[in-house]
Amino acid sequence: MSKDINNSEEELLEEEVAQEEKETAEEEAKTEEAEEAPQEKTVEEKLADAEAQIAELKNQMLYKAAEFDNYRKRVMQEKAELIKNGGAKVITSILPIIDDFERAEQNMEKLEDVAACKEGVALIIDKFMKLLKQEGLEKMDVVGKPFDTDFHEAVAMVPGMPEDQKNKVIDCIMEGYLLNDKVIRHAKVAVAE
Repeated sequence: MSKDINNSEEELLEEEVAQEEKETAEEEAKTEEAEEAPQEKTVEEKLADAEAQIAELKNQMLYKAAEFDNYRKRVMQEKAELIKNGGAKVITSILPIIDDFERAEQNMEKLEDVAACKEGVALIIDKFMKLLKQEGLEKMDVVGKPFDTDFHEAVAMVPGMPEDQKNKVIDCIMEGYLLNDKVIRHAKVAVAE
């Protein structure tokens, strides 16, 4: 009987161990399934995440909009400054020519030789035109060229010209100028008909 009791105790122990092993295996299987399957978020959690993402994107958008507005204001201020003071370099280089004209004016009162005065003024004008050429200004050469509305403005039409002169500029009434190859003043011309 004691053998039977020992056997039944052993059987019970074995059953308990088997039951524990089975329960442990089931728990491990559940844990593995839980780790493998992503946990489903509730609707409230999803909504909270979406609202947080919207708030973050809204802040980023506001930051970028403010940054762009500051950039735009800075560029406008720089452009205004360029427009306001852009001519300073040219004006500074014109000042010596103005000084020359003032000296010429003072000397005109004292001079009796008109030819010398005329020569002095011609030198000043030549100096002035060289300066303007350095800045990109170019006088148009129009006489004898075909009439072109991109460069010329016809102020007179001269009839009775030879056939080879028709539709060509025969006289320049007012000079035209280009600044860096862009027309800043059209030449006023007489055109042969």
